[in-house]
Amino acid sequence: MATEAAPEWLDKGDNAWQLAAAMLVGLQSVPGLVILYGSIVKKKWAVNSAFMALYAFAATLVCWCLLAFRMSFGDRLLPFVGRPDLAALGQDFLTQQGFAGAYPAATLLFFQFVFAAITLILVAGSLLGRVNFRAWMLFVPLWLTFSYTVGAFSLWSPNGFLFKAGVMDFAGGYVIHLSSGIAGFTAAYWVGPRTAKDREAFPPNNILLTLAGAGLLWMGWTGFNGGAPYAANIDASVAVVNTHLCTATSLLVWLCLDCLVFGRPSVIGAVQGMITGLVCITPAAGLVQGWAAMLMGVASGSVPWLTMMVLHRRSRLLKRVDDTLAVLHTHGVAGSLGGVLTGVLAEPRLCRLFFGDDPRYVGLAYAVKDGRAAAGLRQVGVQVAGIAFVAALNVVVTSAVCLAVRMVVPLRLGEEQLAAGDDAIHGEDAYAVWGDGETYEQSVHGNQGYPMTSNPMSSKADEMI
Repeated sequence: MATEAAPEWLDKGDNAWQLAAAMLVGLQSVPGLVILYGSIVKKKWAVNSAFMALYAFAATLVCWCLLAFRMSFGDRLLPFVGRPDLAALGQDFLTQQGFAGAYPAATLLFFQFVFAAITLILVAGSLLGRVNFRAWMLFVPLWLTFSYTVGAFSLWSPNGFLFKAGVMDFAGGYVIHLSSGIAGFTAAYWVGPRTAKDREAFPPNNILLTLAGAGLLWMGWTGFNGGAPYAANIDASVAVVNTHLCTATSLLVWLCLDCLVFGRPSVIGAVQGMITGLVCITPAAGLVQGWAAMLMGVASGSVPWLTMMVLHRRSRLLKRVDDTLAVLHTHGVAGSLGGVLTGVLAEPRLCRLFFGDDPRYVGLAYAVKDGRAAAGLRQVGVQVAGIAFVAALNVVVTSAVCLAVRMVVPLRLGEEQLAAGDDAIHGEDAYAVWGDGETYEQSVHGNQGYPMTSNPMSSKADEMI
């Protein structure tokens, strides 16, 4: 029976799945990318890198509820952005049925928040090891407000001009991954590079924890793509299977290329191949068949590998910009690749499951087979146009945000802070190994009760001798 807490329009199964999917995506960021970032960098940057992710998650939530959700999915202000208002803070809005799915707007708000948060955290991956944390604190709300909301509204809102044009972005290949890849690379250009010493040698401080963070990222993608249909339906199941199939294929292809070229299997390389597979399938997860997902995995395990390992080393521009975790390749290139391949491989019946009965949505391969080549070519053209818009948007807006922040605080840390890392910035260290002689002189928490010399047991040992 319908009640005030469970009205007739509420589908409890869909609502439960959407909240679970949102939780899985949230776990990708906290603790997933917090762990991955904190372990894949040098020890002296572990705290700072992990904290950048944690801060972005918290700051995004506040800004999302205040303005950004309505700018992304609210009433149309312009063809590419919604009207900002405070409706998302009131119970009247949160308890009514959302714009999609048979559940309340509160569920949609939280589900879309975790996508926005992970986008900012991915941008951070390009800036690790030198960005001023205070500059990052300003960058996050500004970029969310003026860049992410435009991409989300344009591509995902029923009122967005790219959505109306027919761009297919199932779960964020454009809105999240292409955006973060281009924005991260652009921000890295304005912030400047790490120290020469860090660029020459930047080994992970804990590869096992890197794998743990990567595992959370991979498994969390079940909710990332599985939640995109806004329902616990057939298309969600197809999206989940395709996500993992493409990812596994991409990881294996990347691993094989590392073995063939470098003569050894790289753990970090396998993680990169995993990420490119996850990113590439995202715009197509519920729109392609299993064989197509594997084909996309082959492409995502090889094309970004070539751009990262070959093209990057030969391009003056790419070498000049210090993209710490190669986010341009793993997310920008892989996201663009996935977008184009979606336009080629999208299967008509699966497109109907997601977009409804609209003949525009068809992959080029199937359009040619059905004698509708013009429709397939149009779809590929629309996909490419979407890539161009998102790339241009993020170059312009990210540059403007960086220049605005630079007027308030420096974008890059000073040389002394760059040399010291976490202790100079936060007064904290990732691993409190007293035997290594850390003194934590910059700690804001004080050192009462702790000797400021090397090992606290050394004096006792001297007495025994």
